[in-house]
Amino acid sequence: MIDAVWLHWWLLTLQSKTETSSTMMEQNNKRPDIGFVWRITDDVLRDTFKKNEIGEVILPFVVIRRIDCILAPVNAKVRAAYENFKDKVADDKLDPILRKATGGMKFYNTSRHTLLSLTDDAKNIAINFDNYLNGFSPEVKEILRNFQFDKVVARLVRNGLLYQMIQAVSGLDFSPKKYDNHDMGYVFEELIRISNEQSNETAGEHFTPRDVIRLMSAILFTPDKEDLNRRGIIRTIFDPTCGTGGMVNLGKQFIRDMCDADSQPVILTFGQELNEQSYAIAKSEALITGEDARNIRLGNSLSNDQFTTNRFHYIMANPPYGVTWKKDQAFVLNESLDPNGRFSAGTPKISDGQLLFLQHMVSKMEPDGARIAVVTNGSPLFSGGVGSGESNIRKWLIENDWLETIVALPKDLFYNTGINTYVWVLTNAKSPERRGKVQLINAVDICHPAKKSLGSKRNDILEEDVERILNIYLNFEENDNCHIFPNNFFGSYQLTVCQPKRDATGKVIVKKGKKEVEKKDTETIAIGTDWKEHFAKEVLPHIDPESWVDIAQTRLSYEINFSRYFYKHEALRPSEEIASDIRSSEQNISKLISDLFD
Repeated sequence: MIDAVWLHWWLLTLQSKTETSSTMMEQNNKRPDIGFVWRITDDVLRDTFKKNEIGEVILPFVVIRRIDCILAPVNAKVRAAYENFKDKVADDKLDPILRKATGGMKFYNTSRHTLLSLTDDAKNIAINFDNYLNGFSPEVKEILRNFQFDKVVARLVRNGLLYQMIQAVSGLDFSPKKYDNHDMGYVFEELIRISNEQSNETAGEHFTPRDVIRLMSAILFTPDKEDLNRRGIIRTIFDPTCGTGGMVNLGKQFIRDMCDADSQPVILTFGQELNEQSYAIAKSEALITGEDARNIRLGNSLSNDQFTTNRFHYIMANPPYGVTWKKDQAFVLNESLDPNGRFSAGTPKISDGQLLFLQHMVSKMEPDGARIAVVTNGSPLFSGGVGSGESNIRKWLIENDWLETIVALPKDLFYNTGINTYVWVLTNAKSPERRGKVQLINAVDICHPAKKSLGSKRNDILEEDVERILNIYLNFEENDNCHIFPNNFFGSYQLTVCQPKRDATGKVIVKKGKKEVEKKDTETIAIGTDWKEHFAKEVLPHIDPESWVDIAQTRLSYEINFSRYFYKHEALRPSEEIASDIRSSEQNISKLISDLFD
C-alpha cells in the first residue's frame, strides 16, 4: 500500500520553515503542473513499459532528481572533502566529515557527476550513472535498493532508454526555490494517484489526502494543546501502516504549528511499513529531515511487530480495509489464544483485518496517556452478528472506555474510492466529562466541492470545515451533528426464547424433567432492560404461554448503527402539492409544443 501523504514532507531540508496553519492551507490550494509525467511517458516510456509500470519508473527518478537538486549547492564542498580525506581516514570516520561538508544534512554524493552532467556523455551513460548512484551515502543506497531501482535501470539499459530518461528528468527543476515542500508534496501525490489508478488499486489500498489528515490531527492533538506547550515535553507519534511516512510527519507539523515558538516540544516519529518501496520513501524522509531513520522499520505489523516493547503517546493510521489477512491467519489466531496477546479480544472475518490493526494500536498506547486516530470504512461499526469476533472487539473497546469519538466523513474524499469512511478516536485517558460516554459526529455534509475532481476525490475538507468539526468535538454538546451516548447504549442482549413441544392432546411434552423444545426464536433487548418484564409484556402474549427464556444461551452484542442515530424522517409531500406540480409541468410542456409548431 502506498500512502501518498508522505509526499507532503518527503524531501525536506533542515532549513525548512515552520509555517502557520493559514499559510499551509493557502499553499495546499496550489497544485503545480505535473505535465512532465505525460511528456516523459509519451517521449520515453510508451510502448516499452505498461501503463501500470509507469509510476514505478518515474517515481524513483523524480526522487533522485529532488535529492540531486537539494544537494546541488553543496556538491563542490562534499567533493573537495572527499578528495582531501578519502585516503587519510577510515570509512566510518569519513562519513561524519562528509555530512559536515553538507552543512548538516545526513546524506551526500561524492560522485563527480550530477544528473545534468551525465547528459554530456551519451556513450558512457550506463557506466557514469552507476558511478553517480554509487556516490550516494549508505542510507540513500539502501533506499534505492528498496525501490528495486537496479531492475528499473537494467530494463532502461536493455531498451536503450536510460539516456533519454536521464535527459528528461535532468531538465526538471525540483530545487527548493522552485518547488517548496508543499509543491513537491502535490507532485508526489499526483504521481502516486496516477500510478494507483493505472494499477486499479482497491478501495483499501489508497493513500490519505492531506485534508483528512489535518482533520485527524486537529481532533487528536488539540485537546493536549496546553500539555504540549509545556517546556521540555517529549512526545512520540506512531503509524503501524505508515506507507511513506506522511501521516506522522503531518501530525508532527500540526503540533509545531499549534504550539508557541518558545515552547516547541520534541516530537519523535515512528512507523512500520510492509511495502518495500513505501518503506524506502519513509526511510528517506526520516533521513533527510533529521529524524532517526532507525525508527522506520520494514515488516508486517500483524505478524512481524517491530515495536514489541514500545508504547506511544499518539497513534495515527489508515490501515487497509476490506483486505484479507489470510496470510497472517496462523500467527494471529495463535496470538489470539494468549490472554495477554494483542488479539485476545477477538478476530474478525478473514476478509477484513481492520479491527486487527485497531487492536494492535490499542496495545501500543502509552499507559500514562495516549490517543489514537484511525480511518475505517463502515464495516467495523456493525459487521458480525452476536458473539462474533467483530462484536466482541467492539465490546472490548467500549467496556474498557477507550472509544471516545467517531466522525462520519463526507463521501468522495479519497482518490480511488467513494465509500463511506469514518475516523475513530480512542484514548486511555478520557477527560472527566467524557468518561463512560461515546460521542458520534455526523460530518458527512461538512465539506466543499473540489475545484477539480481528482480520481474519486470530488470533495475537500477546507480549513473552515476542520474548524467547524473540531468545535463540535470540543463543545461536546448534543446537536443535529452530534449525539452523545453512554457506553452501554451500544450493547444489547440476545435472548433465546423457547416454545414447548405439545402432543396430540395439546399437553406439553416433558422428558427427564425438562420441557421438549418445539421452536426457538431470539429477542434482542437493550442493556439495562429488565428482561423478565420485557418478556412478560412484549413477547409472551404473542406466543405459547408456557414458553420460556433459556438464560444459558443469552449472548451480549455490541454494534454502532451510525446512520440510524442520525436518520431524519422526511414527511411525504401532500398529494395536492404533487398534483399541482404535475399540472404546472403539463402546462409548460403544452406551451413548449405549441411554440414549436406555431
